[in-house]
Amino acid sequence: MADKLDLEPVPSAKPLASTFSPIQEVLFITLVCMGQFMTQTNIGIVLSPLNIVAHSFGITEPGISSWFLAGYSLAVGTFILVSGRCGDLFGYRRMFIIGFCWLALWSLVAGLSVYSNYILFIFARVLQGIGGALLLPNGLALLGATYAPGKRKNMIFAIFGATAPNSALLGTVFGAIFAQLAWWPWIYWSQTLVCIGCAVLASVVIPSIHHDASFDSSYVGLLKALDALGGACGICGLVLVNIAWNQAPIVGWSEPYVYVLLIIGIILILAFFYFEFRVAEHPLIPFHALSRDVSFVLGCVACGWGSFGIWIYYFWQFQENLRHTTSLLASAEFVPVGPMGIIACCATGYLMGHLRPGTIMMLSMSAFTLGNVLVAIAPVHQTYWALTFVCLLVIPWGMDMSFPAATLMLSNAVERKHQGIAASLVTTVVNYSISLSLGFAGTVEVHVNNGGNTPGDVLKGYRGALYVAIGLGALGMVLSASYTFKGYRAESRSKDDESEESGE
Repeated sequence: MADKLDLEPVPSAKPLASTFSPIQEVLFITLVCMGQFMTQTNIGIVLSPLNIVAHSFGITEPGISSWFLAGYSLAVGTFILVSGRCGDLFGYRRMFIIGFCWLALWSLVAGLSVYSNYILFIFARVLQGIGGALLLPNGLALLGATYAPGKRKNMIFAIFGATAPNSALLGTVFGAIFAQLAWWPWIYWSQTLVCIGCAVLASVVIPSIHHDASFDSSYVGLLKALDALGGACGICGLVLVNIAWNQAPIVGWSEPYVYVLLIIGIILILAFFYFEFRVAEHPLIPFHALSRDVSFVLGCVACGWGSFGIWIYYFWQFQENLRHTTSLLASAEFVPVGPMGIIACCATGYLMGHLRPGTIMMLSMSAFTLGNVLVAIAPVHQTYWALTFVCLLVIPWGMDMSFPAATLMLSNAVERKHQGIAASLVTTVVNYSISLSLGFAGTVEVHVNNGGNTPGDVLKGYRGALYVAIGLGALGMVLSASYTFKGYRAESRSKDDESEESGE
């Protein structure tokens, strides 16, 4: 049908959700959404107090402070696939609870790094990302395995998606409050307390999800089931490529270790695909699920969220460094993202049952692109209520149309036992794109800002980075538009063929 998603849902057993009482269902959805909440909060909490934290460590090089965000997103995007496979093998509930505990531990260390140096802080931020990598795919997998395809599942996924902008918003607000009015380490220590509470409640409320995940329990059998060799190549390759791109703006591409890391990373990524296609008995990625529709969605998600990663970092830099807005005021100005995100997610939950995925993605990519254009052309001394406010109304539509649609499509496309991997693919692309795109943008910034010695030069660098974001968003628009056009043309040809057959 022209007005339905192009993927047919995979049949599953009687949904577990039918056994929930209303209270248990509310608690279940709340706790799963808390996994998304804590993961995305870790993006917001570093943005508003970025300059305060950097100043406490004596950091003056912007390329170093960008690692506060990029390091976290790198770890989330890199380890999600392995975390999803662990959930498929050992249970989504178990890995979900471990994710809360892991995030609690390294949030504690991130706060304690105030007594050490910024290297420990970045290290703790990276390891926090592993906690997010455990929470996101296994939380989505819990939803995917609990609810049968249909309108109810669509709306639950939309609610999960709506958690993202609001958690990022609350993260910026509380990050600013703790950093400006108290002491910034309490941002992370408070996270520790929340994560511990969520882990305890999850162990009581969330049921075990049983599925066919039999494997040889020997050491070798476990390594094969985890696709350890392929996973090691993939993780190391993604990490090295990302480090190279994010270090280049700091030390320059002339440093031999930068391009050596890039070359080795690319080789390892190629080795990963070789192992997945030719060697692995249990491939880490279910390539049978990567239909034309799924591959298209992942490509658009990479472009859109790469664009978003640049936008969210340089939006805050623009507000605080050029407009000299305080952390608290900037957080207050960021408030429209929350309610607009809820509206966008609810609208997307409805539209996913009525529009082609190409149309939804085209609207999403348009929002990402327009949001970056509005920031890139905004004058420094212009009132907030002009382009900045409009930008904050537009950007949530990009986030909350692409993420729920992509996760729902993949959830419906694969079997119940592969729900963790399905969720992992989307979240891997989202978070890795954010981290890698910051490296692209940072490279452009340092090459066009003339050293950043004057406000005008700083502005020129920021706008150069935002132009990269606009380019990524525009590429996503082209991909989604071309795919939508092909879909309508194929449908038209199908109707013509049916008419000719009926005429005969």
